Amino acid sequence: MNQRVVITGIGLITPLGAGIDETWRTLKSKTSRIRVVDYLDPDEFKSRIAGTIEHFDPLDYMAPKRAKRLDRFSQLSIASSRMAIESAALPLVNGDDIGVNLGSALGGVSYGEEQHLRYFSGGLKAVDPMIALSVFGGAGSTNVAIEFGLTGPSMGNANSCASGPNAIGEAFRMIKRGEISVMLAGGVETPLAPMTFGAFAMIRALSTRNDDPATASRPFDTGRDGFVLGEGAAMLVLESYEHAIDRGATPLAEILGYGATNDAYNMIAPRPDGSQAGRSISLAMTEAQVSPGEIDYINSHSTSTPLGDPAEALAINVALGEAGTRIPVSGTKGYYGHPLGASGAIEAALMPLVLERGWLPPTLNLTDPDPKANVNLIAGEGIERDVQTVASNAFGFGGINTCIVFRGIEA
Repeated sequence: MNQRVVITGIGLITPLGAGIDETWRTLKSKTSRIRVVDYLDPDEFKSRIAGTIEHFDPLDYMAPKRAKRLDRFSQLSIASSRMAIESAALPLVNGDDIGVNLGSALGGVSYGEEQHLRYFSGGLKAVDPMIALSVFGGAGSTNVAIEFGLTGPSMGNANSCASGPNAIGEAFRMIKRGEISVMLAGGVETPLAPMTFGAFAMIRALSTRNDDPATASRPFDTGRDGFVLGEGAAMLVLESYEHAIDRGATPLAEILGYGATNDAYNMIAPRPDGSQAGRSISLAMTEAQVSPGEIDYINSHSTSTPLGDPAEALAINVALGEAGTRIPVSGTKGYYGHPLGASGAIEAALMPLVLERGWLPPTLNLTDPDPKANVNLIAGEGIERDVQTVASNAFGFGGINTCIVFRGIEA
């Protein structure tokens, strides 16, 4: 079968805010939400900045007893899923025909770190007895399934920074093949704990611009010195077009194609020739049946690392040829940092808004573009422009590459 697949609901809880409207207002304000965090020892940690969710009360989304039994990762998984379900006005009358696919690079690791400290200070009796059910990779997806009675397939992946788009792309494929009618899909990440900071600091991946956190994440800028760790959650309701129309839903955008490859090169550094990252973009365009000239905008992964940003620019050029130097490109991590496995899901969730509202967000803090990045970068105020077909890239440690192509819904 070859079902059309549409997005009908969006659930966003990020440093930009909660929900579609607050998220869009923050984007339009062109202000960074990256801040100094106060729980890291300045003598030990060279990077002490992060994109944090400032206001999140799990009791707004679930019963107190349920919230008490869950860690932040599972709480945000349920909260963003509830928001997406409500956004889609999705009736949960047939749980067999609704599944969950949720990606996260680290899942409940930060909670595990907290419980590890409790163990050393108070022994095993001080540890949460639910710890084993909090830190496994499928905790987010299975808790969502339990919360909403969804008895379709429930899956979690831990594909680094490509986890969210992998979850969305594979859910798209399941619906397209006619295996299921509805999937909740996206990514959730809650990595803001000392050992996690330390792990990325030890491989010198993080920005140390602690004196000016708002400008620390600067994709494609010559002054970039690493990414800024962040947290966030983004879940989408995907449906077959026929199912959405039959129930009277309003599609927000259509997913046309998805591509996934691996560099098979290095755990940290991207392949220098951009060939496999470029091939993921090409595969997505091939499935979408669009030519390079039909792509109106690219939301780049661009984490603000010295190696990653120019490698992505090269991949865009590899996939799109001459068009790759003309198509507007921007990266939005300057707003909220890099929530690892959730980042690509957040950016995928922004694409229906870009298509509907006709504004391409800028790359914040882009004051001196890297000459090695031969792409048409958006800076400053962004661009007011009606667009019809857009792509979103996400690349992860281990050389995991993804791209998703979206199209607006014609009136």
